Amino acid sequence: MSENTRWRSFAADTLALIVFFTTTGILNERFIAGMTWDQVFHARLLGAALMVVSGRPYGLWRDWIMRFAGPGRFSQIAWDSLALVSFQVPIYAAILTISGASGAELLRGSLGVTVIMLALGRPYGAFLNIVRRRFGLPPGGEKPMSLNV
Repeated sequence: MSENTRWRSFAADTLALIVFFTTTGILNERFIAGMTWDQVFHARLLGAALMVVSGRPYGLWRDWIMRFAGPGRFSQIAWDSLALVSFQVPIYAAILTISGASGAELLRGSLGVTVIMLALGRPYGAFLNIVRRRFGLPPGGEKPMSLNV
């Protein structure tokens, strides 16, 4: 893979993660977890910084997990959701903790985001593939890929 392709992959995966999950994070933190707007602001700042670091690793993780998915719709949905929950929920719980969420807010926020990510796993996977295509990259998660890619 060329250096240019690596940078485009990084940019596409990172942009997709930030755009898609900043909105869902705000909704979850304010209206499900019950955090204050100040806590939400801090959580989103921290979240954006972490998404820059985790966007491409998540894209690679998703591509690796999706190699287990079959061609059927249910299999694609299930594996996309599993990839998202297994990678992002622990990171999200850490964001809430660092942002000052109480124990109850942490529990509600983590449970809420788990449900959200289960529901949004496949839509996010499709969105990620659209963003990748816009960057001139092939969609991921549809064939085995090496983590060296």
